[in-house]
Amino acid sequence: METILSSHSLHPILNPKASISKNLLLPSQQPRPASLFLSKPITCTLKKPTSQSVKPSLAEPRNWFVHAQQGLSALAISLALNFSPVLYTGNAIASEFDVINEGPPKESYVVDDANVLSRVTKSDLKRLLSDLESRKNFHINFITVRKLTSKADAFEYADQVLERWYPTLEEGSNKGIVVLVTSQKEGAVTGGPAFVQAVGENILDATVTENLPVLATEEKYNEAVYSSAKRLVAAIDGLPDPGGPQVKDNKRESNFKSREETEEKRGQFSLVVGGLLVIAFVVPMAQYYAYVSKK
Repeated sequence: METILSSHSLHPILNPKASISKNLLLPSQQPRPASLFLSKPITCTLKKPTSQSVKPSLAEPRNWFVHAQQGLSALAISLALNFSPVLYTGNAIASEFDVINEGPPKESYVVDDANVLSRVTKSDLKRLLSDLESRKNFHINFITVRKLTSKADAFEYADQVLERWYPTLEEGSNKGIVVLVTSQKEGAVTGGPAFVQAVGENILDATVTENLPVLATEEKYNEAVYSSAKRLVAAIDGLPDPGGPQVKDNKRESNFKSREETEEKRGQFSLVVGGLLVIAFVVPMAQYYAYVSKK
């Protein structure tokens, strides 16, 4: 706050009444005259006293509460991201769609999107399948993916790949597609009419039910792919069936939870996440209301 003292209140010449009253006073009682005329107003700055002792006491609990609020918010968001259902996004299904859009491999017969095949297996497949194509004019592609999100099973995905890579009957008649899904431990074999006729329904079913799932369950992906290739090539060449791996007596355990377990876990996580979200949003509002009401 600034107070301005005007010059006419300070000098007797500018204020006659003030000069007369001063002349009536005794010399000892008269105030000393100002030494200079004041051409500018005198300003003095007055600051309101600040209650510095109150602010630290309010700042400390407020800072503590802000840190607690941020921690609860971060925890709630983390739990929501970890336990909420996976939503449909372009990045989530980019892998399987990239396989379709990139088309058939030009220099090999393998698209190892799951990255589970060794260099030796890829080299052996190239040698075996290139020899088959040069002799019998049958082309077989092997595809490995981690999981499928756009299709229900490997058969639908294999059919989709065949239709996209070889859209016409002339292009896809002698083509074969073998798909291995590593997370679901299953596979599929499909192809054009000439390929299906040359291999035979029995070998196709045996490859899908024996070679791919049994060895994939044991995480022997290299053996699953190469043994399937040898079995298909032997069928096309008219050689005896080399057979598949022996199925163990122990029951295959499922990698997926039942619907009841999923619903139970989802309900528990929903309660936890909902409670944390309520704490993160309601408690700051209550604290703000209490802070305002004190004022």
